[in-house]
Amino acid sequence: MEYTQGIPKDESPRSLAQRLGLPFSNYLLLSRALTHRSYLNEHPEAIEDNERLEFLGDAVLDFLVGAWLYNHYPEMAEGQLTKLRSALVCTDQLAAFSTQIKLGQAMKMGRGEVETGGRQRLALLCATFEALIGAIYLDSGIPAVSRFMEPLLEPAVDQIFSSGRMQDAKSKLQEWVQAHGNGAPTYQTVSADGPDHAKIFEVEVFINGQKHGHGTGHSKQVAAKAAAQEALDGLKMY
Repeated sequence: MEYTQGIPKDESPRSLAQRLGLPFSNYLLLSRALTHRSYLNEHPEAIEDNERLEFLGDAVLDFLVGAWLYNHYPEMAEGQLTKLRSALVCTDQLAAFSTQIKLGQAMKMGRGEVETGGRQRLALLCATFEALIGAIYLDSGIPAVSRFMEPLLEPAVDQIFSSGRMQDAKSKLQEWVQAHGNGAPTYQTVSADGPDHAKIFEVEVFINGQKHGHGTGHSKQVAAKAAAQEALDGLKMY
């Protein structure tokens, strides 16, 4: 499915909906889904940011992706289904979906956030994608979310299988350092931003005191796994 033809700079919510084939009846809802809290500081006419929709979209994605996997992989064991769902709804993957559909061009942010690369920041791309899912659900229900997500899920699953991401990155990193005679990796939480229901954690992983990876996620565990994966990606270069 092609989502990226003729995208204007600062794409409007209506244009985004038309491009993605989303028959929104409430464009104010879609506009809210695209609104980062930094936008409110510069635009007092904006009423609400997207954090509540992000919370809702996160729950909808967990359910929908779980149901999709259950139906598409009837022979897969529960543990593997859980790992695959986690891989499909992690920060990096949802940010990749955002990038795939060019969602960054429609995100409404404060000028400072835009100038510091907010449209390319993985955590913000992930959060906005979740908010978009929450808005689709409220506007049109689960069937509409399913129609939107299905073309994204199957290629993502193929890529997860081919890349070996089903294996736990922290365990793989632990095996690597042991095999090379290094001390165990250590993980440090460097920040936790956002409201309690939608915090974004940043975690760094160190091997023998040297930083090898950085990751973000909605929990410390997810962020640590992302950091371990980045470390593995770098170590493969040696």
